[in-house]
Amino acid sequence: MAFSGKIYFASDLHLGTPDQKSSAAREKLFVQWLDEIKGDATEIFIIGDIFDFWHEYKTVIPKGFVRLQGKIAELCDAGIPVHIFTGNHDLWMFGYFEQELGAKVYTQPIKREFNGKKFFIGHGDGLGPGDHGYKFIKRVFSNPVCQFLFRWLHPDIGARIANYFSFESRFGNEGKKKAAEAYTNEEKEWLVQFCRTTLKQERFDFFVFGHRHLPLDVQLNEKSRYINTGDWLDYYSYAVFDGEKMELKYYRQRTTDNGQRK
Repeated sequence: MAFSGKIYFASDLHLGTPDQKSSAAREKLFVQWLDEIKGDATEIFIIGDIFDFWHEYKTVIPKGFVRLQGKIAELCDAGIPVHIFTGNHDLWMFGYFEQELGAKVYTQPIKREFNGKKFFIGHGDGLGPGDHGYKFIKRVFSNPVCQFLFRWLHPDIGARIANYFSFESRFGNEGKKKAAEAYTNEEKEWLVQFCRTTLKQERFDFFVFGHRHLPLDVQLNEKSRYINTGDWLDYYSYAVFDGEKMELKYYRQRTTDNGQRK
């Protein structure tokens, strides 16, 4: 069967940060993008950190973001598979998106093949060498006992605590943030090292990750590339595969702090 349509990848909306107004504008922009691509999309992958914080209680979910949830349900109802990966900010998804919206949710990277091309797809958090502090925290957050204890907090209290630490992590130390998001060279990129190590064991044409908040297209060898989808905080970037080519694209031009186009 001939390949038709396109497969889209995006990540790191971080809805909920840094404030309600900018988050709502970002949500509407992303929903607008989903509306525009639904005509030729055969599958859509949202690969982590849709929300800056997300925790599903048995009968309660976080307030807000109903436009995006409704659009995901609409796409799934129309027969377009929507794949959602948990990220390090929204890893506490426990069935709501599958049961209510019809999306498929993944907590680990997956391997897929499209038109003879092999893909390794995931959020990217905790992969490769280094980042030991985060890897420890992820084990704690993924622990069923810790999840059970957090669930006993009132949602208002739990959300306030989580949002505080999330905000501090992203915006509390601007110098550290800029250093972390600067691209230096491939040897210092943990995800590049992960890709190269993986290729020693198995061939992939494309590694597709988020998490890094930088749109990246790195040639790993003659046949393999690492694509990072960037984010929708600064870059409004995404990747698209048409059956032959894999491209990084931008839905909106990035602007500087003083509003100048870049």
